[in-house]
Amino acid sequence: MGAAVSIQWLTPHLTRGAGGGSVNLRPLHDAMDLTADAARALAEDLRTQVDDLQTRLRKAETHREHLAITRKTITGLADRLPAIAPDLPEHPDYPRILAASYHATGPLRAKDVCEASATNCCRKTSKKPAPS
Repeated sequence: MGAAVSIQWLTPHLTRGAGGGSVNLRPLHDAMDLTADAARALAEDLRTQVDDLQTRLRKAETHREHLAITRKTITGLADRLPAIAPDLPEHPDYPRILAASYHATGPLRAKDVCEASATNCCRKTSKKPAPS
């Protein structure tokens, strides 16, 4: 019996079957190792995703806090604003000019507003100033 124990200790992939013969467990051990490696890789991938989500969450919370500060500032300044909105110009190009500035992705020059709003305000005049 002592010899069988020492052989099993030397060859842990072998075990005794129901009939007394040895059974090779190496394929089972290999499959378990592959499964364990896959589980470790998945766990590491999930840890990376969690870290990314925590970073995104911190940024979103900071943005929300900034919006709350902005809201508080605007609310505090509301009593300084005029109670009645000023009358808007009745010129027919006014809505087009507003639309052009609304769709702009950066600063606008007067020429850019004229071109974007399709107004004729950009036409060059041929008149030269009269000499003094």
